This record gives sequence, C-alpha cells and structure tokens, in this order.
Amino acid sequence: EVQLVESGGGLVQTGGSLRLSCAASGFAFDDYSIGWFRQTPGKEREGVSAIHNGDGATYYLDSVKGRFTISNDKAKNTVYLQMNNLKPEDTAVYSCAARQTILTAPIPRDYNTWGRGTQVTVSS
Repeated sequence: EVQLVESGGGLVQTGGSLRLSCAASGFAFDDYSIGWFRQTPGKEREGVSAIHNGDGATYYLDSVKGRFTISNDKAKNTVYLQMNNLKPEDTAVYSCAARQTILTAPIPRDYNTWGRGTQVTVSS
C-alpha cells in the first residue's frame, strides 16, 4: 500500500522553527519526487517545495527561499522540510505528496498520492 504520513506540525511564534517529516512507504523511493504543499481556508493549495529522491534536485517557492530547506533520508524513506524564520503567513495545513517523475515545480493536480496533512500555526 502506497502511503505518506506527515508529522511535525505545531504552534510556534514568529521567527520560530519547525521540521516537518513525510514518511513514505509502498513505493520505490528513489524513483519519486516528493512535494510539500500548503493550504489555508478559501485559498488554493500551493506547492512550497519539492525534491527528487533519486538525484536530489530541489525546488522552492520564492516566498520560502532562504527560510525552508527540503531534504531526504533514503535509509528511512523520509523527506523533511526544515522551516526557519517562520512568519504568520506560513500558517496552513501542510501536506506531502508523491509523483513518479523528474523534479518539476510542484503542481497539486500532478501528484496522485497524498498524506493527510499537518497543521502549522505561526503566531504574531
């Protein structure tokens, strides 16, 4: 069974940090790109960052460049999103998703396996 499970969300103050984890199972990890997406009520889901597990290529949304870092641990089949200097506008439900392809800018409709999401709340 293909499965993605997120963890690591929570409540932090502006300027704080969180590390999200996306544990993958049921597919060939190296063949997939994993994307992190976020969504707030009334807004479309947006792609925040992505990594291709095979070659390590990465993508970042402009608004998170220099603050967020995506990485993976192939031994654990897990992708991480380290989020530093968090801002209130980063508040959202963050979900990871998988797609068997080379790395491209993460577009939600292109991904077919999703986790359930984890809430990130940044207080001002």
